[in-house]
Amino acid sequence: MKKSGILNRHLAGALAELGHGDGVLVCDAGMPIPPGPRVVDLAFRAGTPSFAEVLDGLLDELVVEGATAAEEIREANPEAAALLDHHFPWLELVPHDEVKALTPEARLVVRTGEARPYANVLLRCGVFF
Repeated sequence: MKKSGILNRHLAGALAELGHGDGVLVCDAGMPIPPGPRVVDLAFRAGTPSFAEVLDGLLDELVVEGATAAEEIREANPEAAALLDHHFPWLELVPHDEVKALTPEARLVVRTGEARPYANVLLRCGVFF
């Protein structure tokens, strides 16, 4: 049994299968998820677990070389926007419809219980060397 890091076996296993350039969408409970990507659904109740909790846990495990979010986040969810700006000073902002259009290309979708709008980010995996 693991003693630290991500304990959810489905999520830990999915992360171990990722490679350079793979996409990981971390999304709120309302994001439409198309068929295709592997989904690990962590949502329990509205707000639990939060987008911030899940993102922080994933960033402890992943090397990220790119991040894309909806430009609407700035006005609709300033707290999530500040969190993304903190982690990704080079964050790419695109219309929300474009984030949704990119979702089928993600290798993994991690659904949180977040119940505030536009708390979604598409991460592009990097390498540790």
